[in-house]
Amino acid sequence: MGEGDMTRTGDGRTADRYTVVSADCHAGADLLDYKPYLEKRYHDDFDAWAATYVNPYEDLLADTADRNWNSGRRLAELEADGIVAEVVFPNTIPPFFPSASLLAPVPTRQELERRWAGLRAHNRWLVDFCGQVPGRRAGVAQILLNDVEQAAREVRWAREAGLTGGVLLPGVPPGSGIPELYSKAYDPLWAVCAELDVPVNHHGGSASPPLGDEPAARAVFMVETTWFSHRALWHLVFGGVFRRHPTLRLVLTEQGSGWIPGVLGMLDYYHERLVSAAGRSAATAESKFGAGLAESMGPRPSEVWRANVHVGASFMRPHEVPLRERIGLGKIMWGSDYPHDEGTHPYSREGLRAAYAGLPAEEVAAMVGGNAARVYGFDPEFLAPIAARVGPTVAQIAEPLVQAPADATSPAFAPGGGVRVW
Repeated sequence: MGEGDMTRTGDGRTADRYTVVSADCHAGADLLDYKPYLEKRYHDDFDAWAATYVNPYEDLLADTADRNWNSGRRLAELEADGIVAEVVFPNTIPPFFPSASLLAPVPTRQELERRWAGLRAHNRWLVDFCGQVPGRRAGVAQILLNDVEQAAREVRWAREAGLTGGVLLPGVPPGSGIPELYSKAYDPLWAVCAELDVPVNHHGGSASPPLGDEPAARAVFMVETTWFSHRALWHLVFGGVFRRHPTLRLVLTEQGSGWIPGVLGMLDYYHERLVSAAGRSAATAESKFGAGLAESMGPRPSEVWRANVHVGASFMRPHEVPLRERIGLGKIMWGSDYPHDEGTHPYSREGLRAAYAGLPAEEVAAMVGGNAARVYGFDPEFLAPIAARVGPTVAQIAEPLVQAPADATSPAFAPGGGVRVW
């Protein structure tokens, strides 16, 4: 079928191919390539910092590291993998950061100015990177929460500059020294995001506290990191953020999706206990600890989920798929996590088959691209001709995957697995 004579179905696919949008990819500039995007007054400081910085990440030192910034290579590899558009989260080291920004600790007062300069350099680089393929990259802007007004200004700048991926909400681990996410201190930020319809993204791995260098710390991190990322949901819900800003949108990315129904049930339980306690005279625990919450929290958490929240359910696994209706078919956005080792590249078609074979085509179309196009502002009509050329066919994804590729490294292909507690 040629691009000129294809038939559109209206649900995120052409007549025989899916329009696949990865709602979870990562990119960033090579270290020295950030310098032109820094304000000149930081250039000497940057030169001194870069001369002694040792990159701790093997994947950013390998010969494949240029997937993060080589636009042509990246576009070719994603198209070969059946993907026509991507949401771009950060990956490389911004100026003056000790590590990738997702995992970096909250900056001290002494570090704050230069860290902000580094993130602004990344955001400006990202505008140019997305501009190399208009309509196919939704860049996620970065901010810090130490200065809420400055964060709000950066969100407004990012929107005006054309970054359509929204804003990345930094993690606030326990003991970080800045207010928890339920604090009203962040209302100026939520107000700007709601006003401009900017999605607030919270990515997995970004809110864990430091665990030290013991070997067991790595295993503990793997078990706990998604839970610490999930905390943003109940902090914002119980903090009444969605009551005060009812059009605010939250996206929880690369944190799994099987936990959602159970956690929403738990949050509804506590919400109901606290709200009910407000009308009782008995001195219950809820009436003591929940004083004032009934008025401030707003709707039930499950209602907030339906109205305000989406999930970037990167490399969704087969045991999560039967929960799709309880999660919400309109909420789920698949992601390849390119170029990470845990991502599905170059076997994204196989990953989609493992998860979605046998499902109605209209449901698959929504989860693999239609929902992400709506949340992040991609134009399905613009993407349709590209999908007609490179997208996976409906017949391909309908065929169950009997055996995973031998060299696949993504959890999408890991044997076993069950619904997580969180």
